[in-house]
Amino acid sequence: MEPQYSRDMAILKPMKLSLVACLAMVAVASSWGSEIAQSTGSERVAVDGDAPIDPGPLATLSPDLKPMAIQAAMRKVADWQSVRVADTPSQDWTYATLYAGLLSASKTVQEPRYRDLVLHVAEHYQWTLGPRKTHADDQAIGQAYLWLYGQSPAPERIQSLKAQFDSIMQLPDDPAKPVWWWCDALFMAPPVWSGLASATHNAKYVGYMDHEWKVTSDLLWDPQERLFFRDKNYFDKREKNGRKVFWSRGNGWVMGGLVRVLETLPANSPDRTFYLEKFKQMADSVATLQSPDGLWRAGLLDADDYRYPEVSGSAFFVYAMAWGINHHVLDAKRFDPVVKNGWAGLVHHIYADGRLGCIQPVGEAPGAYTESSSYVFGVGAFLLAGSEVNQLSKRSGR
Repeated sequence: MEPQYSRDMAILKPMKLSLVACLAMVAVASSWGSEIAQSTGSERVAVDGDAPIDPGPLATLSPDLKPMAIQAAMRKVADWQSVRVADTPSQDWTYATLYAGLLSASKTVQEPRYRDLVLHVAEHYQWTLGPRKTHADDQAIGQAYLWLYGQSPAPERIQSLKAQFDSIMQLPDDPAKPVWWWCDALFMAPPVWSGLASATHNAKYVGYMDHEWKVTSDLLWDPQERLFFRDKNYFDKREKNGRKVFWSRGNGWVMGGLVRVLETLPANSPDRTFYLEKFKQMADSVATLQSPDGLWRAGLLDADDYRYPEVSGSAFFVYAMAWGINHHVLDAKRFDPVVKNGWAGLVHHIYADGRLGCIQPVGEAPGAYTESSSYVFGVGAFLLAGSEVNQLSKRSGR
C-alpha cells in the first residue's frame, strides 16, 4: 500500500544521496506510514529515491523503436539503479517492482548481473515474503521468486511462498474490508497467486486470486470512465476541473498487474476472458488520455493542472499496451503510435548518468514532484516497458 501522500503537500526538498539524506528521507517516510520500509536499518543505506537540485544534463539517447536503441536506454537506467541498490536488499513493494524490472531486463539485454542482484536478495531473505502475512505489498517480491524458480525450479524457492498462501486461503473474508482494498494491490499480489498456480499446476491459487480480484473490481471500477479509483476514499473527490480523480500510477499498477496475471493464466483458462476484457477497456480509455509529449499526467482527467508528466504510471501504460500488441489482444494500427510516442517520452526523462526522472514519490493520489525525482518502482516499470517495447520492435522487424 502506498502511504497517504496529499496532493497539496509541498514538494520535498531535493537531497543528494548521502547518509544524512537517507536519514532525512526515512524520517519523512515515517510521517507517511510505517509501510514504506521493511528492511533493517543496516540494510537501508540508500533510500528508495531522491530528487537532487542539480541532476545534471539529460542523456542523448535515441527514442527509436529499434532493439539497439531500446536496449541502450534500458542498460543506462538499469546500471545506474543497480549500483545504488546493490547493498540494500529489501522485501518492500517498491523494491519488488524494481526486481521484476531488473529480471525482465536481464533477459532482454542478456545481462546476468541484473538477475544475480535479485538472486542475492532472494537468498538473503531465504525466499520468504515480507512480514505482513496477508498484505499485498509484502507479497509482491514473490513475483521475483517465481521468475527465478522458472529459471531453476529448486523447491526451496517457492516452499515458503506456497506454505504462506495455503495458510491465507483458510482465512475468511471480511465483508467490511476487501483483502485488496486499494487498486495498487492488483499489481502486488494477484500475479504471485496466478504465478504460483502456474508453477505448481494447482488451480486453487487462481481460484483465490480470481475471487479477491473481482471483489476489488466490484468496489473500485468505474464503468463510465473505465478506470479504477485508488480506493473508496476517492469516490467523491474531484480535480480542479470538476472531473473525478483517477491517479495515473494507480491505474498503471492495475494494467501492469493485469498483464502479469494474463501471462500466467493458461490460454484455455475460463478466467481469462474477464481479465482480457478489463485490460482492453482500460487500454481504450488510457490511450485517449495520452498527452502530446507521449506521457500521462498524474491526474488522468485533468492533465492541464499538472506541470510535469508522471513517468512511473506512464511506463506501466507503455508496458501494458506493448504487451497487448505483442500478444495480439490490442489492435496494432491503433496502439502502435501510442506505444511509440510513450517510449520516446520516457527516454526523454533519462539523465546523462542514467537517472530516470519525473517519478512521483510514494503516494496514493496525484501529487507534487520535480523533474529530477527518481524512485525504484518507476525504474522497475521502465525496464518492464523496455522489455515489451523491445519485443514489439523485433516483431515489427524494425
